[in-house]
Formats: sequence, structure tokens, C-alpha cells
Amino acid sequence: MASNSLELLRGTLDLLIMRALSVQETHGYGVARWIERATGDALQIEEGSLYPALYRLERRGWIGSEWGFSENNRRARFYRLTKRGKEQLTTETDTFARFARAVFLALGIRPATA
Repeated sequence: MASNSLELLRGTLDLLIMRALSVQETHGYGVARWIERATGDALQIEEGSLYPALYRLERRGWIGSEWGFSENNRRARFYRLTKRGKEQLTTETDTFARFARAVFLALGIRPATA
């Protein structure tokens, strides 16, 4: 049975989480939904991958969190990108873009312009 969802490259989840949080502070479920929408549902993020990544980013000081209430009035941890996280997002975005250009070049694919 074929799957329509793609596998994430190592390190890509951190980049996508930081990008999601650069758009808006949100809880873990909101981060996962943002990634799904932003990728046209090509990437489905499982809790078993998402929450360890959120904790790792918080330990690194790239995101912060605090408890609040979701739109369903349930307690949830809300995450935000820190100043260090914004700097890291810029660095990792540039690195990923260079990587993607190199892979496209090697594959003979002309990348779409944004």
C-alpha cells in the first residue's frame, strides 16, 4: 500500500517547527497542523516525533513555553520562538536552501523560484 506522506530528512522537523512558531505562538497540536497545511498535507507529524523535538528546541533555548488554555478551553503548553531561535531559524533556513539547491543541481532539476 502506497502512502502519500513523505518522510522528513534529519533536522528538517526542527526547522519546520521554528518556522511555524515564527508565524504564531501555538500549542503542539497547532504546530503539527501548521506544518500539514503549509506542506499541502504532504507531511504528517506524529506526536512521538513532535514533542521530543519541542522539548529539544526548548532545552537549546530556541523556543520558550508557558501553560495556557486552547481554543477548546483545555490546558495546553504554548510555544514561542525566542530571539536565539529567530537567529537559528535564519541560519538553518539558509543552510537548508543551499543544501536543496545542491541536490537539485545534482539531480538536474531546476528549482522553482519563490
